[in-house]
Amino acid sequence: MRQYLSFFKLKFAVGLQYKAAALAGLATQIFFGLVFIMVYMAFYNSGDANVDISLQEIIPYQWLSQAFLSLIWIWHKDNEILNMIKNGNVAYELCRPQNLYWMWYIRILASKLSAVLLRCVPLLIIAFLMPAPYNLTLPASISAFIFFVISLILATLLVTALVTLMYLLIFYSVDSKGVMGMYCGIAEILSGQVIAIPLFPTLLRNIAVLLPFAYISDFSFRIYSGNIVGPQIIQGLIIQITWLFIIVILGMISSNKILRRVSVQGG
Repeated sequence: MRQYLSFFKLKFAVGLQYKAAALAGLATQIFFGLVFIMVYMAFYNSGDANVDISLQEIIPYQWLSQAFLSLIWIWHKDNEILNMIKNGNVAYELCRPQNLYWMWYIRILASKLSAVLLRCVPLLIIAFLMPAPYNLTLPASISAFIFFVISLILATLLVTALVTLMYLLIFYSVDSKGVMGMYCGIAEILSGQVIAIPLFPTLLRNIAVLLPFAYISDFSFRIYSGNIVGPQIIQGLIIQITWLFIIVILGMISSNKILRRVSVQGG
């Protein structure tokens, strides 16, 4: 465990070095946050919005999506891992006395946490200071905030497991772009990062809430805004934990299976 903790600290410290990229990302996320909110305001003000989430709930949803984008974003591209798979340097990873799955898992988790730490707090402060109705409001209740934090922690672990599984699937492909494109495209839509899941057609919404992707962002943000309450929160947390175990176990099984079959050419 100590070796994994040391590796986490190293990758986390490296991630904190990219302050210029974080500032650029901060400005971009504020811009897109405002654009999305304006689009939703036009939609709701059209008079035809008969949906299961109100404008007052969708605005915090959007700001939280932008604030925690680095954390929940499935499009996590680690060029070092991709190069290991492509040129065979994964063999060096296999020589180490650590489990490859958990090494990659810790690496991705540290990268995500360091990226979100640089952007999250400044963006949340700016969002709170925005004039109404564009501003980020306080959580629906104290209990909603507590459940939001718990759910966000689980979401962080879940999205890291999903990204790690994606890199393992790349072993089956000659080109990583195809796997990443399909995997991330589906995950981004079904997680509510393009359109909030309550705005989906009924059939697609019923499918989305059964899949793990809804529990890496949509579920947590709807708890914060008060759109999900009471027994729905407990039920969602159980599903979230269940999917976390399933994806981690699936990733570990895939890792063992792939590494038994992997061939590394060269001297």
